[in-house]
Amino acid sequence: MPRFSEIALLHHALTQLLPFASVDDSGDTAEFHGPSLEEFFPPALFFDGTVFEINRLMLIRFLVVLVLLLVFVLITRKMRVVPSRGQSVIELAVDFVQNNVVVQNLGIKDGKRFGPLLITMFFFILAMNITGIIPGLNLAGTSVFGMPLVLAATSYVVFIYAGLKKHPGTFLKSSLFPPNVPIFLYIIVTPIEFLSTFILRPVTLSIRLLMNMVAGHMLLVLCFSATSFFLATTSVFSLFSIGTFAFGFAFTIFEILVAVLQAYVFTFLTAVYIQLALAEEH
Repeated sequence: MPRFSEIALLHHALTQLLPFASVDDSGDTAEFHGPSLEEFFPPALFFDGTVFEINRLMLIRFLVVLVLLLVFVLITRKMRVVPSRGQSVIELAVDFVQNNVVVQNLGIKDGKRFGPLLITMFFFILAMNITGIIPGLNLAGTSVFGMPLVLAATSYVVFIYAGLKKHPGTFLKSSLFPPNVPIFLYIIVTPIEFLSTFILRPVTLSIRLLMNMVAGHMLLVLCFSATSFFLATTSVFSLFSIGTFAFGFAFTIFEILVAVLQAYVFTFLTAVYIQLALAEEH
């Protein structure tokens, strides 16, 4: 992953640059500590040790769902012919997904069937991603494997459903045994088709989303923790906080773009998979 190599290089540069230490009020030496994977597994807040355990990440996910419901209910409750600002923003966003993802891949007829699911998926993923840069939350709802896996499983189930519904007798056969292939090659082609179509698609969907959110969080934590460290020093090295803060701000803007892009890519690929399941060659 390119973004992980960026993190490693930046972390190495900072640790090489920080052989010194600052001293806190108690006289103890304070050292620079980079981000770790432990941040994605915060301690339990409620129901510790049970299957209903809730930590800060789960609270963020609950908050995202609540905010999405409130926004869409409040804005769509009183739709106007001359839209308000909020209604205009929502309509533009929905039209963007409808025209550039749904209709472009599925057409108007099938777009009406799968459009609500795909549009919901886009806004849900976007909202989950964007919490990674919101002060006070600072953790994307998709930065732990469970949520990307659920989303990929949803995409997978819809893909299978669409294929079996449209081509109940030929979908699985044509997916595993492509036509016009010599019979003796099926011993090689069929396992490859099974892996690529039914295994790798949901796996790559979930891993792509997860890794981008994890990498973005690590970069931001690295930059802003370095800024805090430099500000805590009393030497000329405190001036380095300006540079690390600038990097952190730039990466924050970049992370917003990544959040939107990953929501778009995930939804677009889901639409493509559905379109392939509906294709007439089945």
